[in-house]
Amino acid sequence: MRLRLKSFLILSLTFLLVIVSGCGSNNGDNGESATGTTKKQLVIGLDNDPPQLDPQKSSAAVDRQVYQSIYNSLVDIDKNGKIVPELATSWKISKDGKTYTFDLRKDVKFHDGTAFNAEAVKFNFERELDPKMASPRLSEIGLISKVTVLDDYRVQLTLKQPFSPLLAILTDRSGMMLSPTAVKKEGENFSNHPVGTGPYQFVERVKQDHITVKAFKDYWGGKPKTPTIVYRPFADGNVRLTNLTSGNLDLVNTVDYKDIDTVKKNSNLKIDEKDAIGFQGLVLNVHRAPLDNVKVRQAINLAIDRKSIAKVIFHNYVTPATSPIPAGSWAHDSSIKVPDGDVTEAKQLIKESGLKNIHFTLKIPSGSAQNQQLGQMIQSMLKNIGITVKLEMVEFGTMIQQGIEHNFDAINIGWSGRIDPDGTIYSWFITNGGNNDMGYSNPQVDKWLNQARSVTSQKERTQLYHKISQQLWKDAPYISIYYPNDFKAMKKNVDGFVHYPDTMIRPDTISSK
Repeated sequence: MRLRLKSFLILSLTFLLVIVSGCGSNNGDNGESATGTTKKQLVIGLDNDPPQLDPQKSSAAVDRQVYQSIYNSLVDIDKNGKIVPELATSWKISKDGKTYTFDLRKDVKFHDGTAFNAEAVKFNFERELDPKMASPRLSEIGLISKVTVLDDYRVQLTLKQPFSPLLAILTDRSGMMLSPTAVKKEGENFSNHPVGTGPYQFVERVKQDHITVKAFKDYWGGKPKTPTIVYRPFADGNVRLTNLTSGNLDLVNTVDYKDIDTVKKNSNLKIDEKDAIGFQGLVLNVHRAPLDNVKVRQAINLAIDRKSIAKVIFHNYVTPATSPIPAGSWAHDSSIKVPDGDVTEAKQLIKESGLKNIHFTLKIPSGSAQNQQLGQMIQSMLKNIGITVKLEMVEFGTMIQQGIEHNFDAINIGWSGRIDPDGTIYSWFITNGGNNDMGYSNPQVDKWLNQARSVTSQKERTQLYHKISQQLWKDAPYISIYYPNDFKAMKKNVDGFVHYPDTMIRPDTISSK
């Protein structure tokens, strides 16, 4: 009772502070226009503060929301997930699948005035490929053996072997272009002064408060609809929704599932839904006891009742998961059935593990009541099979770094997913992959992952991904819990929003009155 009262008082105080701090902050550009004209500032609420504004060092999904304003990639996707030109106007792939030749867009400038050309593309790829850089993107483009400048606006990528997912990968951070001049000038500080070719250029950042970008006057794609975009982080979904409802935010990148019906009933708001392509669950450190014992990991996998989690926490707006490849993907293996929380079999596995008094710490992103509730349900379910779980709330950026350093037992984190399944799972489960914080290594899985990259037949690739999913189910280095659907909530007077399959907000077409 005392804990509930304390939580209520803290939440109430937070609510009052948000409302008070919002009063007066929206005068002028961000206020509602009395004449109904388009506002000069669009404020987007994010579910966390982006840890990293350098795409080549990024490993967090929330970073990518800001990147859509600052950077362009060589290729992009349309609203249907089809790969379309962006900084590259066209491309040719050799018959053997080892050579990609890109024709580049002319008269494109970086925000610092540096010309975009083939040399800039070569610079970016060589930076990502440098082992000293230790880029999380390296495992995505590591098959590139050579980057050749053919002329000012033609560049060629030579691969060690055929690589089917390359174009899909280049729609994301691996294909985003950074100003070579700015990178050389800023060095390790580039993330604090990011420079791209996108519709908006960086203005300032105050960590845990806001990131401001302004329309780039020389943008090759035309004038953005709104002159200024302000990104504001709100890890607490209640606070994020309160700011949207009160008018301090125009649009939010995600809504807590418990609030979806509330948003739908609010006449001043609207919500847009799209099937997402990512996964959410638990990263297990396979080199730290007791999670280095495969029987313990298997027991955890079976003991978690995903259907109950989907109903209680997410109001059935998510899909229970059995692998990191989502149900809507052509590579998903539907033969793996969702367990209902099999306590009996899980206890047998614990017995077979030979361990007693099993306990570990589960790190959860701080600020989210939804994540905290998930941790509590997992804690309760594992208690039923004799495992004691300690919950630790950690700031999101800190938790990402702890994952990279393998300084954890278990982490509640997921992946936003990619258009091609390779981009969804390769870097997570290949030995020494950029996102393989588990420390997982299985030579057979490595072989299948690499084969799936080299064959072009979707049928053959599907068979390989099914084998991978089944092996991951047995090894359980990652416990897939649910596949999220993507919900974007916004004020009724927001126009021009387009919902993309990668769940990223492209702000240049959006305006608000």
